[in-house]
Amino acid sequence: MFHRNAPLTATGRLRLARCVVEDGWPLRRAAERFQVSHTTAARWAGRYRRHGAAGLHDRSSRPHHQPRRTPAAIEQQVVRLRREHRIGPVRLAARCGIAASTAHRILHRHHLPVLAATDRATGEPIRRYERARPGELVHIDIKKLGRIPDGGGHKVLGRAAGRANQDRRNGTGYAYLHTALDDHSRLAYTEDLPDEKAATCAGFLRRAAAWFAARGVTVERVLTDNAWAYTKNTWRDTCRELGISPRWTRPWRPQTNGKVERFHRTLLDEWAYHRPYTSQAERQAAFPDWLDWYNYHRPHTGISGHTPASRVTNLSEQHN
Repeated sequence: MFHRNAPLTATGRLRLARCVVEDGWPLRRAAERFQVSHTTAARWAGRYRRHGAAGLHDRSSRPHHQPRRTPAAIEQQVVRLRREHRIGPVRLAARCGIAASTAHRILHRHHLPVLAATDRATGEPIRRYERARPGELVHIDIKKLGRIPDGGGHKVLGRAAGRANQDRRNGTGYAYLHTALDDHSRLAYTEDLPDEKAATCAGFLRRAAAWFAARGVTVERVLTDNAWAYTKNTWRDTCRELGISPRWTRPWRPQTNGKVERFHRTLLDEWAYHRPYTSQAERQAAFPDWLDWYNYHRPHTGISGHTPASRVTNLSEQHN
């Protein structure tokens, strides 16, 4: 690895060494000619004599002998425990009787990724992907959210009073939040609908496709899980009518649809549970402003701090 101001690259080292070894130049003359010190010229000339051109490459600064390095048996134990139990350096250190920093170095030495970058179920590295253009793939999913009774739930009234308020109204049921999220830009469209039946999902897809089209995005593919509504002919016929290719995740693999799953977690943290609401109507009234903030103003860490709208051509400039 050469820095940009290095006096000698691999080619320069070879020229210097040949001048000394093959052409018989004195070391001082060669050092002056190539603008390096006498010892540097001697080092490269000596390596060329012993190893030829292969000896002119940089060597590792790692020592040849490391008498205090962690024994191989302990390293193997750390690696085995990590793969079997998927635990971090602190817990590995406690089990193996070593320092947490030592456990971290062992994991790094064996090229084991950090836990945040691995799949929880299998321990395998997460393979991240992103489509090249808006509309190439849109993730669709439904989040089931309990409705708030008039007067407030347990977050406003406390557990006992909130439960009693809900019981007086014979429960309030659920809100079904249908979301379509663009894979490339993370631009999101969400509706609060009364159920998750096939006809409801098909109607949502039509409106979502029209909403994206109004923003210059043509939906080419949709990815859903294997819920009942998404496997019926109603869904397939709607996709065919709109010219959209349907895709489904592998069974028991919600990570495949992880972008919209992560959006729903953000939605819960920053809108649904962000503050106490006294009714479902109050919470729903706050949603359009939050979604506008998410799409046009909120920096998204998954796309290097940009806003979703900034990844759609001219969309952020058209928004007031």
